[in-house]
Amino acid sequence: MPLSAPGIMPDHWIREQSLQNGMIEPFTEKQNREENGQKIISYGLSSYGYDARCSNEFMIFTNVDNAIVDPKNFSNQSFVERESDVCVIPPNSFVLTRTVEYFRIPKDVLVICLGKSTYARCGLIVNVTPLEPGWEGHVTLELSNTTPLPAKVYANEGIAQFLFFKGSSACDVSYADRAGKYMSQRGVTLPRI
Repeated sequence: MPLSAPGIMPDHWIREQSLQNGMIEPFTEKQNREENGQKIISYGLSSYGYDARCSNEFMIFTNVDNAIVDPKNFSNQSFVERESDVCVIPPNSFVLTRTVEYFRIPKDVLVICLGKSTYARCGLIVNVTPLEPGWEGHVTLELSNTTPLPAKVYANEGIAQFLFFKGSSACDVSYADRAGKYMSQRGVTLPRI
């Protein structure tokens, strides 16, 4: 099996994988910074990554029912669901959303996600675990408001950058091969065991 040079993958590779193999759908070929004459938080292809958008589906954390956050027995009563162009995250709280884009990760690639600086400078942190080789789906995003003030997030605008790291060869067992529990997820997906 031939080995290819490992490392972070550039814009032309991301473009090729997305247009020919559906790695990112829908795919935006360049950084989009404006829509309908209004400035937006950018999304689309960058030099060494892809800036994805958050959808208009939000699950806002609440403690109205005094639920306990238990990853082995997770209650969706901990969330209030909203569909909106803007989501206000309460102080010191978080919201779950998902990417607009659907990802299909090649078997020799691992993807790391980092929040956009515009939100980070406002005290909003994006948390996503790595997208493993062979995984596909909408990415569920956890957005934490670390401030003592309510914070806005805008649907269908940039939220996080995904960086694609190519390994020296394909892995023996991919996420798809082991039938991972979050395979082919659509919409916001809550914890599973």
